[in-house]
Amino acid sequence: MTVPDDAWVFDTGPLRHFSAQGWLGVLRFLTKGRPVFIPDSVEREINAATNHVSATHAVLDADWIKVYRSTDPRFVQTFARYADRLVADGKNTGECGVLAMGELYGCEIVIDDLTAHSIAEEKGLRVTASVPLLCQAIRMKKLTMAMVEALADDLLEGEYHLPFGPGGFRRHVIEHGLLDYDEI
Repeated sequence: MTVPDDAWVFDTGPLRHFSAQGWLGVLRFLTKGRPVFIPDSVEREINAATNHVSATHAVLDADWIKVYRSTDPRFVQTFARYADRLVADGKNTGECGVLAMGELYGCEIVIDDLTAHSIAEEKGLRVTASVPLLCQAIRMKKLTMAMVEALADDLLEGEYHLPFGPGGFRRHVIEHGLLDYDEI
């Protein structure tokens, strides 16, 4: 399977939590026109999550998300290198697949996990996270500030780890230069 360099490769966290809180359609809207992939390691993590949160099954049913499966030795070796750094108690395999795809194919990866995100930056990979993705949507006038604030609060209510607390999206993005006052 060929992965184009304009593709977005998502980690488990954003997909799991956006779907669990009923916001998966927003990600589909924001990615329209760009191919979206998940490695099979993310597929396995999402599948395991369906045992606890049935709404996450929507990710596996989404026709706009393609699952990348590979036995290519380059992918396997790259995945293993990231696994040596990240996998503990069987966790973080999704991040390893996402990082490997980003490194091998030059596509943009979406990871909210701080450690994996830092590794991506260290490797010079094209990486973003949920909050900057949402800020870009506000900047492009695809979403309103009020909608994103509600979305962020819903994600937090679902125990998603974001770098601010309930009601803190606007303040966080302004204080960290992710949005200017005239963009909100």
